[in-house]
Amino acid sequence: MAEGGGSLPVAAWLSALHLDQYVESFQQSELWSVWDCRALTDEELTRLGVLLPGHRRRILLGLQKAFVEAPPPAGTQQPPASKPVPMKRHIFRLSAATGPEHHLPALEDPSPPALGEKPPADGRTRPPLPPLPAKRHQLETKCQSLKAPPLPDRPPVLPPRAVSQRSMLGSLSPSWDPPALNPLPRLLIPSGGSSWSDRDLSLHPSAPDTFPGSSPSTLSDMMYWGFLCDMEGIGDQKFEVVTNNRNFVFRAENDADRNEWIRTLQEIAEERKGKAPERTLMSLATDSATELANKSGFLELRGFKHKLFVVVSEDKVFLYKNAEDYQLGIGITYIEMNVGNVKEVDRRGFDLTTPYRIFSFSADSEQEKEEWVEAMQQSITEALSNSEVAERIWAVESNRFCADCGSPKPDWASINLCVVICKRCAGEHRGLGPGITKVRSLKMDRKVWTEELIELFQQFGNMMANQFWAANVPPSEAISPSSGSQERRRFLIAKYREGKYRHYHPLFGNQEELNRALCAAVTTSDLAETQALLFCGASVTCDTGDPQCPTPLALAERSGQRLQMEFLLHNKTSEPPRLEMVCSEEKPYSVHLPSITHNGFLYKTPSMVKPISERKGPEEFSRRWCTLQDGVLSYYENNRNTVPNGEIRVEEIVCLVNNPLHAHGIESTFEVYTEADRLYLFGLESPDSAREWLKSIAKSFVHPCAEGLLALDFERLGRLHYKGGLTLEHAQEGWFALVGSTLHVCSEDGCRQEPLQLRKLQELSIQGDHEVLVLVERRRTLYIQGERKLDFLGWVHAIQKAAGSSGDTLSEQQLTESDVPLLVDRCIDYITQCGLTSEGIYRKSGQNSKTTSLLEALQRDARRVRLKEGEHQVDDVANTLKRFFRDLGDGLFTRRWAPDWLWATALEDEEAKVGEYRQLLAALPPVNRATLKALINHLFRIQCFSGENQMTTHNLAIVFGPTLFQTDGKDYKAGRVVEDLISHYVEIFNVNDQEMKKQQDEITAIMKMREASSSGTQQAGDFICTVYLEEKKTETEQHVKIPATMTAEELTFEILDRRKIVMKEKDYWSCFEVNEREEAERPLHYSEKVLPILHCLGTESYLVVKKQMSMENMLIYLASRVGDCKHGMMKFREERNLLGLGLSTGFHDRYFILSHSWLRLYKEVRSHKPEKEWPVRNLKVYLGVKKKLRPPTCWGFTVFYENEKHEKQQWYLCCDTQADLREWFATFLQVQNGGSLWPLEHPKMRVAQPQQDARLGNISLIPLRGNESEMRNSVAAFATDPLTLLRNV
Repeated sequence: MAEGGGSLPVAAWLSALHLDQYVESFQQSELWSVWDCRALTDEELTRLGVLLPGHRRRILLGLQKAFVEAPPPAGTQQPPASKPVPMKRHIFRLSAATGPEHHLPALEDPSPPALGEKPPADGRTRPPLPPLPAKRHQLETKCQSLKAPPLPDRPPVLPPRAVSQRSMLGSLSPSWDPPALNPLPRLLIPSGGSSWSDRDLSLHPSAPDTFPGSSPSTLSDMMYWGFLCDMEGIGDQKFEVVTNNRNFVFRAENDADRNEWIRTLQEIAEERKGKAPERTLMSLATDSATELANKSGFLELRGFKHKLFVVVSEDKVFLYKNAEDYQLGIGITYIEMNVGNVKEVDRRGFDLTTPYRIFSFSADSEQEKEEWVEAMQQSITEALSNSEVAERIWAVESNRFCADCGSPKPDWASINLCVVICKRCAGEHRGLGPGITKVRSLKMDRKVWTEELIELFQQFGNMMANQFWAANVPPSEAISPSSGSQERRRFLIAKYREGKYRHYHPLFGNQEELNRALCAAVTTSDLAETQALLFCGASVTCDTGDPQCPTPLALAERSGQRLQMEFLLHNKTSEPPRLEMVCSEEKPYSVHLPSITHNGFLYKTPSMVKPISERKGPEEFSRRWCTLQDGVLSYYENNRNTVPNGEIRVEEIVCLVNNPLHAHGIESTFEVYTEADRLYLFGLESPDSAREWLKSIAKSFVHPCAEGLLALDFERLGRLHYKGGLTLEHAQEGWFALVGSTLHVCSEDGCRQEPLQLRKLQELSIQGDHEVLVLVERRRTLYIQGERKLDFLGWVHAIQKAAGSSGDTLSEQQLTESDVPLLVDRCIDYITQCGLTSEGIYRKSGQNSKTTSLLEALQRDARRVRLKEGEHQVDDVANTLKRFFRDLGDGLFTRRWAPDWLWATALEDEEAKVGEYRQLLAALPPVNRATLKALINHLFRIQCFSGENQMTTHNLAIVFGPTLFQTDGKDYKAGRVVEDLISHYVEIFNVNDQEMKKQQDEITAIMKMREASSSGTQQAGDFICTVYLEEKKTETEQHVKIPATMTAEELTFEILDRRKIVMKEKDYWSCFEVNEREEAERPLHYSEKVLPILHCLGTESYLVVKKQMSMENMLIYLASRVGDCKHGMMKFREERNLLGLGLSTGFHDRYFILSHSWLRLYKEVRSHKPEKEWPVRNLKVYLGVKKKLRPPTCWGFTVFYENEKHEKQQWYLCCDTQADLREWFATFLQVQNGGSLWPLEHPKMRVAQPQQDARLGNISLIPLRGNESEMRNSVAAFATDPLTLLRNV
């Protein structure tokens, strides 16, 4: 470029850069010579079509080199000479005439951002990348013209800056250029005594540097412009440079050179102070250097008396005198690692070899040495890497994360599996062998990355690969970026060597059919099919039967399928996955735990793999000497043996259980659970000694973040995976401690959560085939996952026991949020709904057998009992409530305070009596006080309807007095207490007017509902519903009153009559239930009742009346088919629920058989045992599948299943053709509706509706949904503000 200068044609210049592909773009933009390109910037090159960062950098470096070394073309006006000033390394001078605004911008770093680096603030993304050039050019290396021109007879010097390029680019002033002292004057510096040493001094954009004259390859010291304070002559050709922390004395060869140096340094220092008065360059660089440091610390360097502070950052190694200089930004030098090589020398020493010097470092320990060597090797890799291939492959979204663990920016790949992986997973991939996976680097293995292979990764991507390899990964076996090496190795062996999680091809097991299908697939562009066939057993070298194309590779070549050829070539020697027994290594717990020491004799039983179901006798225990030391719990035959019988590593302990006293033949016992699903039972005769062992073991395995749990007197302590709060996407590990009926939770980040009161849980259930324990509290829901069966079962049983009633006192019952026993709350709710007007309520006795069974069920688990009208009689429920209070341990008023309550009845002054009752009420325990208030409130309501139920206050007192005080009925004072409490309910319990009005309104609404129900008309159940005609629009809305008896057919005629639409013979008008969230719809059967459907509709669903276009075809199919069953292949996908259970991604081919009562799913046609089966009567089938699931065809339906326990499932089915969809759907409808899809004759008009009862007014009542408690809440809300609920109608 120096020879041609700026007049060189742009075509020849780009050809020299091996960038001929951009010649046409440059010429179209009127850029004919290099001189025309002098003002190009990075953004302008992007607009020209130079999209690859490496290509833009190559062009800008070429321009910089051209205009530093070459004069402008002939005839160009030369600018006036100006005094040279130092130039920044990253500012490219176009000519002497160009001002600051003509400088080329700083080069953009083409490498991908490091992990944890924030994206650009403007949010711009990289443009798509063009194909790679045939070969790379040498101009990608560092351009030496950025430095001051070296002397002709001296080799280039080492760059002196000790900060990264990024920090330098961001801190130098763009208008400052270095002085061109040509030739540089020689300087002498004092070297001891009266002698002087010959030195060179170079001016650098960031510092003036001195180099020994005899060894120019090493740097003696650096002085940064920001630290210069003063320069002055001191005679005899000498001058002194004063800095913040040191003074330097130099001597020039003559006074003229000395004066020139002083003048130049003073000018530069003054200009630098004006440009950057606040912060120096190195101080600005310190922050970013600290963030970018891969490793830092002190190392010994041969030739230096003291240790140096060394920093490895990206592709450079920086040397500082000490840590303070590092913070100040005062460095010695840095080493470009693209020319470095690291070699271990001895146990603590290693050499960093460069072309100009060997740096011999020594670390403090062997482990430290290995860490430094690894960090420097990574720095060399970073320096030598090329990111163009990675950028193109990362352009696919799924390729930006590791296919195995999800780490961002993976820079390795398996070229035969077509997955992009991170460095840690790549190391484990190599251990699988080249027959399984062939690992290559995206940045260093340049030769392997042909254009076809890059396109293959762009089309294939991690998403398509994982749809095959990771189709069935259980959440408990998946790995994350933080997983350890053993976890990764175990997962990758199962994933690729065994194929444990792969999506099996339907032809799996039939070698001949697999080969035939492979020969057909390679002639198409379906890479996913080829992958599935190949890794399910198809041979890549199978005989095609075609003499001209004997192999699948030849078939792909003839068909022009380049990517299929590339995929087959890389899998010529690949081994298909095979299931084999692999000895699983136990996963170590990766937290550094404190070292606890303890020893002594313990009684021990043999380890178990099943929960302890029966009491262990003393004869089953053996006395063993046990020691807890260095994180290992060892047990010996006796205290004289040196070889243990067995060991338990504390990091493998997942749970510790403190059993109740005398639970086994030994007085005090505790259980230890490990990750290997084994249970160890230990015991001691002394409870204090057992407690010491428990505390020692707990301290040794509990994470430091959960130390607060150790202070609790726990019954069970351990770690579990759970989901809760707003983070339901990923499970996190937490520490749990069960203390009585309280569950304490500590998250993995050390945050102590509010304890769960298990007896106050609203729901406690097990979901997902006994894999998830769901705990629902009023304010939160917690999902505890069972990754280890033995440990999880123990937690489930313990939590269920703690959440149930444990005794006969009030405080030991299951409670509501208001501290009222759930049993009492359920009974009161039911009687309020159904028995307020029942004559003789609480006076009549129910059936003794039913009362006994109901009381036992409520005491066992009141959450599971639902009291329903028709199933339970009012008198049975009332008798259950009375018996509960009569048998209550310690009584409602407690033995301590019951006599005082009875004594208070003797007070004649009513005010004094009420005051005494209030004091006694405050003295009761909280649960007793809340229960008494709830009961008296209920009795107060009962006596309000004494005209109907004949139960006055006095009658209620006669019944409940002996019951609550547990007397034989002879003491009349008990009845007097109850009568006083009911009569003075408002004063004693401080009930305000608002609460009383709310209760009265609630009672009034309930009575209206009951009165309307008993009158024989169903109009009280009517409510207004919005129905749409053909589509959901405002102008198509129809507001219809829906009585309980209305069918879908009648609703359809109602809408058509309103719009005066006449139904023709072939018109199949139906009412559809549309679910907007699921993007699906379901035609209602003509005889289906509408009101129950409306009760279940969510806010995202509505009803619409429109034509059912496929009904005629379905009727024809049903009339012509033989038999009642339907079978065939469909694509199946199970919905992933909130816990991440179910099939994760993709649809899977499955074989289905639909009979008159069951829908059965088989893995394949030849399977004899179904994988799943569902009763047809419990299925709801909707047409359509939501788009975000990416169904393989547009002919699918969504299926909802709900069993008798109200547990719900959801899954999706896809058919290959529309005809298949119609046939399956018609069969579903026929089976579910007894063979009738459409009425034989349509009624001409709807049956006349009964007249509305005038007593109810013109406003329809809101339906009461759910259980009794929810119905009460609905009525109360309606009574408070009727318009609020009617707005949704």
